[in-house]
Amino acid sequence: MRDVEDAAPTNGSSPGLARRLGLFDATMIVMGGIVGSGIFMNPYVVARQVHTPFLILAAWSAGGAIALLGAFIYAELAERRPRVGGQYAYIREAFHPLLAFIYAWGLLLVTQTGGMAAVAVTFARYFRELTRAPLADGAVAVLALGVLTAINCLGVRAGSGVQSVLMLLKILAIVALIACGLLLADEATPADAGAATGRLLDRPVSFDLLTALGAALVPVLFAYGGWQTASFIAGEVREPRRNLPRGLIFGVVGVVALYLSVNYVCIRVLGTAGLAATATPASDVMKSALGGTGARLIAAGIAISTLGFLSQSMLTAPRVYYAMAKDGLFFKSVAWLHPRTRVPVVAIVLQGIWAALIALSGRYEQILNYVVSVDWIFFGLAASCVFVLRRRDRGKRDGAATAHRMPGHPVTTALFVAVSVLVVLNTVYTYPAHSAIGLGILVAGIPVYGAWRWKDTTWANRKES
Repeated sequence: MRDVEDAAPTNGSSPGLARRLGLFDATMIVMGGIVGSGIFMNPYVVARQVHTPFLILAAWSAGGAIALLGAFIYAELAERRPRVGGQYAYIREAFHPLLAFIYAWGLLLVTQTGGMAAVAVTFARYFRELTRAPLADGAVAVLALGVLTAINCLGVRAGSGVQSVLMLLKILAIVALIACGLLLADEATPADAGAATGRLLDRPVSFDLLTALGAALVPVLFAYGGWQTASFIAGEVREPRRNLPRGLIFGVVGVVALYLSVNYVCIRVLGTAGLAATATPASDVMKSALGGTGARLIAAGIAISTLGFLSQSMLTAPRVYYAMAKDGLFFKSVAWLHPRTRVPVVAIVLQGIWAALIALSGRYEQILNYVVSVDWIFFGLAASCVFVLRRRDRGKRDGAATAHRMPGHPVTTALFVAVSVLVVLNTVYTYPAHSAIGLGILVAGIPVYGAWRWKDTTWANRKES
C-alpha cells in the first residue's frame, strides 16, 4: 500500500501536491465546510421541538460544544497524521484500508456529490429568483458546478482564493442579518413570543423533555457538520501540523458564535412561537427590518452561501479520491496531478461531472435521505482513531510532542463517539428504509474493494515477473 503522507514526491520522478495554503485559508475552509444555507432556515426546526429561548439556545450551544469536541479530535489527528485525504487516511492507518475505502466510496458515490447536487439546485433557485434568468434550475446548477470545477483545476491557490472570498461574503451576510435584527427590527409581540417564553423549560424535567431535546439536536448536529472536510487538504497546507489544527479550532469557534447570534436574533424578532411557525426565519427577520429590500438581500446572502459551500466541496473532497487512487484502490488516472498547477485535475472533474448528473436527475433529495445515517458512522470511527494512534505513538518522539491534544481524553473522546452512535441509532430508528439503503450502498463497496486489491496485486506481480 503506497503512502500519501507528504505533498512532496518521494522518488523525485514527479511533482506532488503543492503546499500553498496558510492558517487563514485553512480557517476559511473549515467555516466554509460548515456554513451553508441551513443556518438561514433551520432555526425553525429546533423551535418546533423545544419552545423556550433557553432550550432553543441550549440545543444550539450543545451542538456547538459537540462540534468543538470534533474539531479538537480532528486537530489532534491532523497533527499526528498530516496526510492527504484527512479522514480517509486516519481510518486507513488506525484500522484497515477496507474501512477507508468504504468511506471514500460513499463520499464519491452519494454523500459528497449528492449534497453538492442539492446545494447547487438550491443556489439555482435563489439565483433565478434574484436575476429572473430564463434558465432551468438544472442548467444553472450544472453551470455553477462547471465554473467551480474549472477554477479548482487552475490550482489550489485559485480554488482557495475563491473559497475565501465567498466565505467572507457569507460572514458579511450573516453579520448583516444579526445587525439588522438587533438594531432595525422590532422585538416580537407577546403573541409571537409564546406562552413558554418567560420560563426556562417548556415542560417538567422528564423523559419527554429529553426526547424533545434529542430531536432538536439532530438538525443542529447536521448544521454543524462539515469541519472534517478541511482535513482532506492537509497535503496542501503549509506547516500542516501547526496550521490545520489551529484552523479547525478557530473555524468551529467562529461558526458557533455566528450560529448562536443568528438564533438569538430570530428569537428576539420572531419570538419562539413565530419562529416555529415559519420556514424562512432569516427572510422574516430581514423583512421586519428592511421590508422587501431585506428579503432580497437575504436571498442574495443565501445564494452566496450555497455557492461558497459548493466551492469548498470542490476544493476539498477530490483529495480523498486522489489519495484512494494513490493507494491503488481507484483508477490510476484519478491520482494524476497537472504538472503546472499540481492539483488532481481528473479527481476534480470526476466529482464535478457526477454531481452535475445527480443534479440533472432530480434524485438528490432522495440520495440525501439514504446517507444521513452513514455520515456520523465515520465521525465516530474517526474519533476512535485517537485511541488507536495514541497507543501506537506512545514512546515516539512525534507522538509525545503533539501540541493539539484532545482535552479531557479519554472521557471527551468517548463522549463524542457515544453521540455519534446515538445520532446513527436515532436516524436508523426514524428512517429505517432510507438508512438501510444507505448502509447497503456502503456494503456494496466491499466487493469493489476486493476487485481493486486483486487488480493492484495482480499488476504488481506481473511487473515483478
